[in-house]
Amino acid sequence: MRKSPTTNLMLPILTGAMLTLASCGENSSQTSQATQSDSTTAEVAAAPVETKEPNSAYKPAFQGQTRVGGIQSSTAYEGKLLTSELKNPWGLTSLPDGRLLITQKEGTMRIATTSGEVSAPITGLPKVDSEGQGGLLGIRLDPEFEQNRMVYWVFSEPVSGGNLTAVAKGKLSADEKKIEGASVIYRATPAYQGKLHYGGRILFDKAGNLIISTGERSDKVTRPQAQELNSSLGKVIRLTKDGKPVAGNPFEGQAGAKPEIYSYGHRNVQGLALHPETGDLWENEFGPRGGDELNRIEAGKNYGWPTITYGIEYSGEKIGDSIQQKQGLEQPVYYWDPSISPSGMTFYSSDSIAEWKNNLFIGSLSGMHIIRLVIENNKVVGEERLLESEKKRFRDVTQGKDGALYAVTDQGDLYRIFKKETVL
Repeated sequence: MRKSPTTNLMLPILTGAMLTLASCGENSSQTSQATQSDSTTAEVAAAPVETKEPNSAYKPAFQGQTRVGGIQSSTAYEGKLLTSELKNPWGLTSLPDGRLLITQKEGTMRIATTSGEVSAPITGLPKVDSEGQGGLLGIRLDPEFEQNRMVYWVFSEPVSGGNLTAVAKGKLSADEKKIEGASVIYRATPAYQGKLHYGGRILFDKAGNLIISTGERSDKVTRPQAQELNSSLGKVIRLTKDGKPVAGNPFEGQAGAKPEIYSYGHRNVQGLALHPETGDLWENEFGPRGGDELNRIEAGKNYGWPTITYGIEYSGEKIGDSIQQKQGLEQPVYYWDPSISPSGMTFYSSDSIAEWKNNLFIGSLSGMHIIRLVIENNKVVGEERLLESEKKRFRDVTQGKDGALYAVTDQGDLYRIFKKETVL
């Protein structure tokens, strides 16, 4: 097992609030590391957390659309490394008893306890194409899991003509060793011979319908399909539990349009979350060089890619007509330049850390931290970086049954982030 390096660092002082980083010692079975906030003062907005130069000279459409003031949690919290025994974990969700069901990119699932014990791989899933950005991706339990033990997941499926983003479901066996009766219920067509931009997140809305995300497969030849309603690429899609379009979807009955489409004009959506109070659907998506976006999704709306963007090509060239605003195309609520590579995300709804209530937490890959965003009236008003000293690619984050946050990294780690207990 790889050991986590021991650290004892201090982040910069932000307007009187201080965050210290310390490590926990090893126990007999694993290495654990803690990131602790010992601050007791109220969070105060300071300079933006991003200090690097942007890749473009593009200007935001409104104040606060990027680089808002940095904030810092006043509640003492701890980030603990539970295990590094996972293999390229991608998505995680809580089981009814609080344990975590985790997908591994290669095509298996694992169950982890909240103390870090990890099960043997769960088998019985359809074959995945795990090359590039493909593999076994997002996962969620049926809302009636305690009665039917059904699990739903997204994966990149090898098919004739290439591969595509697919959704499957199956029953977790009583002994938790395999998925029984796995079947594919939806395929995001057309297929394409590529290895990038599958999207891959999944969640259940309050009506019990599935929301999934797809990517536009990255290449210039497929990008325009994000704007086309006869293609499933670059979309947010709403389905029944049987994989059928939900009645009342915005393009139902429109000639030439796929009735499962909920919103379009997306690049590569790897974050989906429902606000715990408003029920609003939020998503994040990768930009190219800069222009990573956070959007509040409304039915039938066009979110612009690749017509408008705050990013540039990896080559440094401009994209399309190099415009950032156009009538009829939605502006992101927030964007990052340079890219932080946002992935899985969740709203915090626990009372455990009161100041985090309704805040949005996002795993950052190239940024190597967990983002905390304070959102008021559908605008971002503060940004904080958690676990930045760990220098890990955080792929997904979820709230556990115990009110703690749990996060997985591309390096194979599972972290628990929780309120630090006061020692008297």
